[in-house]
Amino acid sequence: HKYILHGITGSVAPGEILAMMGPSGSGKTTLLKILGGRLLRDVSGSVTFNDVPYGSFMKKRIGFVAQEDILFPYLTVQECLEFTALLRLPNTMTRSQKMSKADRVLKDLGLERCRHTIIGGPFIPGVSGGERKRTSIGSEILIDPSLLLLDEPTSGLDSATALKILQVVGNIAQAGRTILTTIHQPSSRLFHMFDKLILISEGHTIYSGPAREVMSYFSSLHFVPEITMNPADFLLDLAVGVVHDISIPEEITNRSPEDEKLDNAGARHLRMKYKTELEPKEKQKICTLKVSNNLKEMIQAKHDFSSSWPLQFKVLFKRTFKERSRDYFDYIRFIQVIGVSIVLGLLWWQSKLDTEIDVRDQAGLIFYIAIFWSTSGLFSSVSTFPLERPFLIKELGADMYSLSAFYASSTISDIIAEIIYPTIFVIIVYFMTGLHRSLESFMLTLLSTYLLTVASQGAGDLLGAAVMDVKKSGTVASLVLLLFLLVGGYYVQHMPVFMKWIKYVSFIFYGYRLLLKTQYSPEQKYDCKDARGCQRLGTSSAFYGVDLNGGVKEACILIAMAILYRVSAYMFLRRIRTSF
Repeated sequence: HKYILHGITGSVAPGEILAMMGPSGSGKTTLLKILGGRLLRDVSGSVTFNDVPYGSFMKKRIGFVAQEDILFPYLTVQECLEFTALLRLPNTMTRSQKMSKADRVLKDLGLERCRHTIIGGPFIPGVSGGERKRTSIGSEILIDPSLLLLDEPTSGLDSATALKILQVVGNIAQAGRTILTTIHQPSSRLFHMFDKLILISEGHTIYSGPAREVMSYFSSLHFVPEITMNPADFLLDLAVGVVHDISIPEEITNRSPEDEKLDNAGARHLRMKYKTELEPKEKQKICTLKVSNNLKEMIQAKHDFSSSWPLQFKVLFKRTFKERSRDYFDYIRFIQVIGVSIVLGLLWWQSKLDTEIDVRDQAGLIFYIAIFWSTSGLFSSVSTFPLERPFLIKELGADMYSLSAFYASSTISDIIAEIIYPTIFVIIVYFMTGLHRSLESFMLTLLSTYLLTVASQGAGDLLGAAVMDVKKSGTVASLVLLLFLLVGGYYVQHMPVFMKWIKYVSFIFYGYRLLLKTQYSPEQKYDCKDARGCQRLGTSSAFYGVDLNGGVKEACILIAMAILYRVSAYMFLRRIRTSF
């Protein structure tokens, strides 16, 4: 265990902005996450609000804006706020009331100009950094939180944009909300917008109180800048322990070099002074605050999700389908499917079953179809959850919806989208290659392709949820696919006993067999020009070990695999849900 925070004390009232300043690694963000309930699992201690221990009931009363803007890149600003309103605002409000609330917040934050512009992201043109930050803030103030926490809201923004963001925050505070923000190194103009300040040095407080009194406090301790400086720069130097261009007390400068370095001595001196002079006063003031029993009861009121499960599913399905539609209907993928199907159609153009070689050729086509849709399903889904992990952490942490509603909407959305491409593929390949000309065989081939795609898609969900890393999950998926391909029933017929079990967990193995059974029957004749007379397909070496009768068993196994993979993926995703 590592001690990151050492007795931080401070207070902030409704209508005030409290800024927590300090160098990188001083513990600002850690403290903010603990107060916001985003980091409770791996820390010791307790968090209470008005003497009530932190619980899920507080999530509706606290807004948390992370340093990184976690917004879906392909949704517009208006869509982001509307979907958030539908999920987070109470059931007592009608849909039109929720939409009106989202529109009002959008106007209050000055986002009317970009309401129909997508958020964007790396390599995706979208709104500016300031507009993205205001959208993030808007998503939190929609619920009218009593306490709004912001982690480095001006990070990466130019001074003019940073000023606009702080002005927005100031307006929110004037509406009676309590604002707590971390900030690294604000400009002079921004610094004077804060009501209170906590200055942190290596997890220790060296100042806590009104922001306007901080310079006079350090001046009383004989820490005075020798040159004209931005107050924030001066305070950050003190927190780091840098005392260049700063006049310091003689009791520190007179220390012998052997005792400790001058910089460290300055920081330690400030910690000691805070402990003896400021902290007792701050604690006494906080202890005199009384909380009414009515307020405690209101905080402890029973918590439930703002929207019902069916509404969550409906909204999440619409949002998921809209956000992923760029991937679902990507023209590159469309060209890929059309191109591959035409190439296969030309290579196996109107293939026959006249000889043993012809039979093996068609079996190769069937196996390639199984490989192609196994690969497509697996890799279309393996990166989904790793890429959406930040959104899940943010939204589940705020109790926007239940994990089951998210997972159900994600699964149904993906399955519906995956119907399109196999249909196009099978229509082209089936009739160009001259496969069995009957409506029944065609429909069964199409259904078998769907089942194989859905099963492999479920395997991708499972690997992505288990690994939760885009690169690593892709690597694992490649290894699994290679292994399943080798034991799929086309390349290797005789395997050692200790390796045979692998084929029974391979969706390619069952998908390939099912596709064969939709095309052929054991009594079907071929190679009638042979001196021995017509041969039965059931005796062909191309179908060694495959009983061409039936197919229900393989279909049921693929359905069971699709369900089992997804249930397992859901259980892995619960790790995110239980991490708060």
